Amino acid sequence: MFNFSFDKRIIYIILAIMVLSMVVQYAANPGMLYLLLISVPGVLIAITFHEFAHAFVADKLGDDTARREGRLSLNPLDHLDPIGTVLLLFAGFGWGKPVHVNPRNYTRKMSMEKGEALVSIAGPLMNFILAIIFAIIYYGIVKFAGFTFLISSTGEIVIDLISAAVSINVGLGLFNLIPLPPLDGSKVIMPFLPYKAKEFFINNEQIFYIIFVVLWITNLTSYIITPGIQAVGGWISNLAAAIWGL
Repeated sequence: MFNFSFDKRIIYIILAIMVLSMVVQYAANPGMLYLLLISVPGVLIAITFHEFAHAFVADKLGDDTARREGRLSLNPLDHLDPIGTVLLLFAGFGWGKPVHVNPRNYTRKMSMEKGEALVSIAGPLMNFILAIIFAIIYYGIVKFAGFTFLISSTGEIVIDLISAAVSINVGLGLFNLIPLPPLDGSKVIMPFLPYKAKEFFINNEQIFYIIFVVLWITNLTSYIITPGIQAVGGWISNLAAAIWGL
């Protein structure tokens, strides 16, 4: 994901209210706290690899901005955005620290627009790949670990950790494909828009930012992507199970 241009102070206030509300719920329901804790590794992996993928593809296209800023890294601390990370933990969708790129440095074998689209889609695509890998691991454990391990405390935690990683990666990938700035989807669709639609999109980008903020604050984003998460997650689950003959 790339650039946020709206005032983050407002978002911080809203986020603080959301977190406080969730803390109260966790205090009343220890089971929810468990779900939060097992989601932490999945969140770190999902955000780190998502942002690394943006930086990696931009670098391969000839722009070394991300490399110079230390973003060609798999260290989570290089990629975590406070708002996006907390939101991903609490809501199942979010973002990482923006990867800065300079499309003018991209190879001239393609247009800057197409280069931006490739860099943008790299993050969500990485999340879907990770979701498939974790799902394959999940069903591999189910098939080979044995019933005794699966019903043990350790087995349950391992299964829950992997299951959370699948869901979080699917959620992060789909959320960032919503075609609204500042999400990756806004760059991905650009090469496919007619000229007039493209011009309107660029000239009215701030309106789309406002729409995004409204969707986020009102939690309407969950209604948009939850069906997608269920559909894509189900497909990935079926694929992984089929690989192991389950």
